[in-house]
Amino acid sequence: MNIFLCGGGDGAQVTAAYRRLSEVIDRTKPCLYIPLAMEPHLYDGCLDWITAELAPLALPGIDMVRSAEDLAARELDRYSFLFLGGGNTFRLLYELKRTAAFAHIRTYLTAAGGTVFGGSAGAIVFGYDLSACRLDDENTVSLTDTKGFDVLCGASLLCHYTNRAPEKIARSRAYLSMLSKAEHRRIYALPEELTLFVHDGETEVLGDGVYSVFEEGEERRQ
Repeated sequence: MNIFLCGGGDGAQVTAAYRRLSEVIDRTKPCLYIPLAMEPHLYDGCLDWITAELAPLALPGIDMVRSAEDLAARELDRYSFLFLGGGNTFRLLYELKRTAAFAHIRTYLTAAGGTVFGGSAGAIVFGYDLSACRLDDENTVSLTDTKGFDVLCGASLLCHYTNRAPEKIARSRAYLSMLSKAEHRRIYALPEELTLFVHDGETEVLGDGVYSVFEEGEERRQ
């Protein structure tokens, strides 16, 4: 399986990630776009955005789901990759878990060796848990099972880490330090310019810049 976990950037910020993506996908197949982290009335605008965003890949098309039920019914191996977009992370995981869509994606990755590109919320759900993004996203859907796909060996994820006001960075830093110590869990905090590419048991960093790893209350920049 190939999993791209993008820190939330777009356009030129993620050129390196899209270049690597183009090397591992079958570009004769369309992409399946999953905007479920956003509210439904925004989906058409999301489709316009992703169409422009992925234009350099010259794919034969982009299909978009409009519900988790729609996603659960799709034959995922018909697509070159799945693109899970940003928005509210709790909304996205809620939609996936209230249907068979969560298990469907897991099977696509583990049994079929599929490829997923997740941006912001679409990346965070592939960590161990959503706890790292509680300061960023409100749990408006009252999600109780906040465990993600856990593809980072027990680590959680936060996006947009340094692409915010200094006071918000400071709040995030203090919170992630506390959380990593309380849960004895590693947390990756990514800027928008970086993408983690998880494949064959290895993790490759795509893009220029540094990211932070929080562990046992300490921040290590890499």
